Amino acid sequence: MSLAAQLPARVSAGDTAWMLVATALVLMMTPALGLFYSGLVRAKNTLNTFMMSVGALGVVTVAWAVLGYSLAFSHGDGFIGGLHYTLLHGVTLSARAGTRIPHLLFMAFEATFCIITAALVSGAVVERMRYGAFLIFMVLWSLLVYAVLAHWVWGGGWLQHHGALDYAGGVPVEMDSGFSAFAAAVVVGARRDYGRQALLPHNAVYALLGAGLLWFGWFGFNGGSGYSTGHGDVLAFVNTLLCPACTLVVWFLLDLLLDGKITAIGAATAIIVGCVGITPAAGFVSPTWAMALGAIAALPSYAMILWRPRTRLDETLDVLAAHGLAGLTGILFIGLFAQRAWNRVSSGLAFGHPRQLLWQAIAALAGPAYAFVGTYVILRVLGALMPLRVAEAEEAVGMDVVQHGEEAYTSGEGAILVIPEAGAEAELAVRQP
Repeated sequence: MSLAAQLPARVSAGDTAWMLVATALVLMMTPALGLFYSGLVRAKNTLNTFMMSVGALGVVTVAWAVLGYSLAFSHGDGFIGGLHYTLLHGVTLSARAGTRIPHLLFMAFEATFCIITAALVSGAVVERMRYGAFLIFMVLWSLLVYAVLAHWVWGGGWLQHHGALDYAGGVPVEMDSGFSAFAAAVVVGARRDYGRQALLPHNAVYALLGAGLLWFGWFGFNGGSGYSTGHGDVLAFVNTLLCPACTLVVWFLLDLLLDGKITAIGAATAIIVGCVGITPAAGFVSPTWAMALGAIAALPSYAMILWRPRTRLDETLDVLAAHGLAGLTGILFIGLFAQRAWNRVSSGLAFGHPRQLLWQAIAALAGPAYAFVGTYVILRVLGALMPLRVAEAEEAVGMDVVQHGEEAYTSGEGAILVIPEAGAEAELAVRQP
């Protein structure tokens, strides 16, 4: 007998087929993020930056299967789930409640969200955090921060119970990663050269290609978050096309207004901001309002990216601006412009339902607060047990050689690492054998 014949009748073949594709699309977003991030750092840190995303594919996936999924989605209380699905116990080919897809596939789809969210936080600490420490951090963070926030809005937690809406991850993915990155930057501290010299992206093409692949994957991210081929996912899919396009246009105009040139790094960033902004609202607002959201989301993120380098906060790749603020904008936008005629769930303030805005505002406060505090505590405890960052001399050499013994761009055979005395400049001497 074929596997399909053994599945319960209520599992939809069409929904399952789409969700298999959507899961693969979202998983692809993590190496795409590695490509995007690695283009934004200096050449000597390219490989290490990419490897932080690759690391998430390993350690976060295992943590999710062992315990994270259970904490997020099994029956518990308003704060956190229980242990019913530990080691995927009871996660079978039967349909997940409320969907027409196998429970096992539901688990895998949700795993890809946790994976990329953990990888996003790396953008705050690249070019100085030890790789091993970051791997351990991602495991703890995925269980103690991400799983909790996912439970709050999707797993039967208190925000979901009170009617807060989040279609594809404004709270547990976008605001979570942004404000966790903020906390991580505070704890780990600034790079040795921050504020003393220009720390410029080394490859704008990598950043553009990574952003384009992320946008492509986002059609699975948002378009799969209704777990079906129904109206909600169609709306989310189309809105994921329209919203980032509008952000891109507004970003072009802002670049021209302030600098007279449209930059490639700005374009790549705009794509991400637009995708983030529509993520929580994708299945709740009309296409017209999705376009308006794309235009609006550009403004706070652009302003933050201009302002942040003037501070001592070395939140390296602006995760707070691109994800934290854009995600917060999307969450609040639901409370204003959600429309029951499009989503069959709820309307916002503009359509006669002020209570929806109240609970979106509560979500926009509670999610970031928990993410910041939880991340801060995890890193402080971890920092008391092991060094979080490399020595200054090692940082000067570059994370690729120091942490991995490899280079993204080889400069010849027989490379010899020379780490001088403290306080002296480090160098990588290349000699022919």
